[in-house]
Amino acid sequence: MAVVAVLMLGFFAFLIMRASSPQMAPLYTGLSFEDSSAIVAELQKQNVPNEIRGDGDTILVPRDQITALRMSLAENGLPTRGQVGYEIFDQQNSLGATSFVQNINNVRALEGELARTISSLARIKSARVHLVLPERALFSRDKKDPTASIVLAVRGELSSGEIRAIQHLVASAIEGLTPSRVSIVDDTGSLLAAGVGDASDPTVLSGEADERTTTVESRLKTRIEDLLANVVGDGRARVQVSADLDLTHVTRTAETFNPDGQVVRSTQTKDIANSTNASGADGQVSASTQLPGSGGNTSGPTEQGSTTEETTNYEISKTSQTEMTDPGAIKRLSVAVVVDGTYTTDAQGNQTYAPRDQATLDQIKSLVQSAIGFDQTRGDQITIANLQFASGPTPSAIGTAGPGLFDFTRDDLVSGAEMLVTLLIALALVFFVMRPLLKRVLAPENAPLALPMSAEIGHSLVPAMAGGPPMPIPQQEDEQPPRPAQLPAWMRDAKSQGAAQAQTLKTVGSLVEDNPKQAALIVRDWLSSGA
Repeated sequence: MAVVAVLMLGFFAFLIMRASSPQMAPLYTGLSFEDSSAIVAELQKQNVPNEIRGDGDTILVPRDQITALRMSLAENGLPTRGQVGYEIFDQQNSLGATSFVQNINNVRALEGELARTISSLARIKSARVHLVLPERALFSRDKKDPTASIVLAVRGELSSGEIRAIQHLVASAIEGLTPSRVSIVDDTGSLLAAGVGDASDPTVLSGEADERTTTVESRLKTRIEDLLANVVGDGRARVQVSADLDLTHVTRTAETFNPDGQVVRSTQTKDIANSTNASGADGQVSASTQLPGSGGNTSGPTEQGSTTEETTNYEISKTSQTEMTDPGAIKRLSVAVVVDGTYTTDAQGNQTYAPRDQATLDQIKSLVQSAIGFDQTRGDQITIANLQFASGPTPSAIGTAGPGLFDFTRDDLVSGAEMLVTLLIALALVFFVMRPLLKRVLAPENAPLALPMSAEIGHSLVPAMAGGPPMPIPQQEDEQPPRPAQLPAWMRDAKSQGAAQAQTLKTVGSLVEDNPKQAALIVRDWLSSGA
């Protein structure tokens, strides 16, 4: 009993302390040592209970104070995530700072702000940004473009879209920086993006081509798998898509003239009047007739006439057309689909495999053709095969029934264990602590009541309390004598004895109520004689 009592006291003390202590929750995770030390120092100034978990990168505080503490720490610029932002200009006096120091601080502030922005993404744990911002020299025609390099600590693996998003994010924040000049490396040393700088570089073009092809294949694969999952079951179909894309960029310009579509644009008419004079006998003009003193300068007959010129300009209809074809058009698709068969389970739980019929495979093929936009003219090919998978379906995948009655999760087991421990402790408390204590408390009260159970003790108590001769015990008026013919002899004796004892107790109780002081003295004498 003592051991159980001590254990119970310790258990209830633990429950009280656990209930009174605040519930702790993470304030920040993934902190650097500098941020952890600064945050802990600030929490100690505010007398806020805190705990440090992990390698110092996680700080726990009371759950109900998380929002207020984050606002308070943000007011003080914490956490800094190991980077210095624009607050660097608030912590110093720029009166005596040189232009070189101001430029360095500007670069540090840009790097810190970009690192904080990138770290706020869901898949990024931490980031470091390095910027190269060349200064243009005076009277120089050459200009160097800025570049950036980023080191990321990621959760899992980044997709190509997320990598491009980071590149464009950094490029948009720096004047003159292009996404192609941003190089990204993860914490394992893998190159995620090469900042080669020239968009027309063959490496960049090859990377974009592979990215386009992978994107198209992944989109078609996901579309087919989602479609077949509702037909053959989740995980019962494997799809591979091979896409041949036209990655050439074509620009066509054409001008077409229609000779049948000519129209008169302008008409010009010109009339010219002219006259001709004849001299000499034959009406001809010669050098001898023009000499001075010659008689050959006599005028001959005069000829007059007119000339008409007409110019008509025609306009022929012309059509100018420019066509630009962007890369990424699908030239050919090849799709391979492997479908598992059907499984039946007998009474003993054994699974039996059965292949699918050809009609079902033809329907699946028609669905796949509709899903990918099948075009036979461009040479698309679809292959549907029904083969048994190496790993059979799980029991949940065979039927449509949900989780069974005894399919417990880890949380269910933990909750059940807590309830079982609490029940055992409660039962131990009742049987080993409360029950013995109740027995000890009730035992002294029942003992004196058991003494006046006979008529002799009742007759001896009555004169002692009343101070006179023994008083006869009256019988109840409504008490009916037992019928000897109906009850056995031993039962009649027991009944009469019980009635006598009950009457005796009733008489003693009435005497105790009438004389409480004398009853107390008698009980005290009994206790003294018993001791």
